[in-house]
Amino acid sequence: MATILPTSPQFVICDYAIQKTGAAHVPCSMLHRSHDLIFEIGESRAETIICLDKSLDLVNSIRDQTEIRTTIVTSLTDFSSKESEPEREPGVYQLRHLISEHDPMPPKVDIQPKEDLAELVFTGGATGRPKGVMLTHHNLTANTIQAVPWALGPLQEGIRGKSSVLVGVPIFHAYGHMAVRTAVYWGLQMILIPDPRDTNVIIELLKRYRPFMAVLVPTQYMRLVESKIGRTNTTFTSGTAPLPPEVTREFKKETGMPITEAYGLTETGPSTHFNLSSFSKITGFMPSEKTGSIGIPIADTEARLVDALTGQDVPIGEVGELFVRGPQVMKGYWPTPGAGLCDGWLPTGDLCRMDEDGYFYLVDRSKDMINVSGNKVYSARVDEVLFEHPGVAMAVTIGVPDSERPGSERVKAFIVPREDYQETITTDEIIAFCKERLAPYAVPKLVEFRKSLPLTVTEKLFKRQLRDEEIIRQQNRQDPAGQ
Repeated sequence: MATILPTSPQFVICDYAIQKTGAAHVPCSMLHRSHDLIFEIGESRAETIICLDKSLDLVNSIRDQTEIRTTIVTSLTDFSSKESEPEREPGVYQLRHLISEHDPMPPKVDIQPKEDLAELVFTGGATGRPKGVMLTHHNLTANTIQAVPWALGPLQEGIRGKSSVLVGVPIFHAYGHMAVRTAVYWGLQMILIPDPRDTNVIIELLKRYRPFMAVLVPTQYMRLVESKIGRTNTTFTSGTAPLPPEVTREFKKETGMPITEAYGLTETGPSTHFNLSSFSKITGFMPSEKTGSIGIPIADTEARLVDALTGQDVPIGEVGELFVRGPQVMKGYWPTPGAGLCDGWLPTGDLCRMDEDGYFYLVDRSKDMINVSGNKVYSARVDEVLFEHPGVAMAVTIGVPDSERPGSERVKAFIVPREDYQETITTDEIIAFCKERLAPYAVPKLVEFRKSLPLTVTEKLFKRQLRDEEIIRQQNRQDPAGQ
């Protein structure tokens, strides 16, 4: 069963209801266009879809190109004080009516936790064509227990059933979905943010409700630093993308609280690593903070760093591709069990190093690494340096083809300046700043200032879109007439 639902109580209700029937949930983004839905719903072969009433025309437009047979709709005002009687649509079921008219105790369904799918969720496609990730009931249940409840175990008596969590990321996405499952497992009140880009609402709700924890992503922390939110007692976690250490430092200086980095993938339900050191003062796990680390493998999770050329594990301190194994690792890519796995290990495509304490540091995605005349440039490292400049509010680095050296790339930086630097910051200033901190080949040769940068639906900086734009721009320069 597929859903096209926003961050809302309806999503939470439907997620658990679908799984209790023994069906698999296919969560789709509210921002998907028809071709995205045709691909995901078509690939999944879902026959039932639950959506907002305003998405009904979109669903009807793709019906003939999918296997959809049943449509259930809900309204944004359902289950709220503004609830009203919905209009009846021929052949369409109303979620509210189904709930009110049927026995709340469904028939018992025999589920094989390690074999049966709970979710078929498609990757975001930020680095290529989306893949269907098969997650079993066992995958999701194991990950719910082995992540936050494990990391914050010493605090659970004061948290379970007594606290709240602000979920600032879309809950159809693996990271937001994980926050929902953790909240349900520990009986936490959920403060759901409908629009993850509405910084003012996030600040307002943080101040009004003072949640125990806020689940956000790096770009949201960048905007919060700019907004000067002030002191707080909320604990903060970050995921989905590398968090520049300078943003962590500025955020802690402003709020008095650290940001705890976590790591995972859609394929791992999603958590595999958690930085316990950020909670050291309240849990006693670690004596000092490890700023910039994604942490250590969570309970029952194995991790290794592999040399792409030799296939052997790299020594401590050296960079290798992260492989992970554990009960949360997917059954495989749809529709083939085991697809995408190597003897039970998942190659993540992320390049990391590990220190002597067993803490991992995300260096870059293998696809984001830039090749400058044979030299490896880790784009995430260049991003970190750019964020150290006082005039940079947001930045991202990519490799663009070098027209003078076939097979090589140039480093290009895209920067959103802070408001008080918008008229003064220059390309020469940025390049000079980087020359003092980076190897010569890693210094950006090109710098472009923008008012905003493209983001994915989950608020990741969209590097692939920038690369595609640059390739098209180069092609147009080489062939301006389009011949």
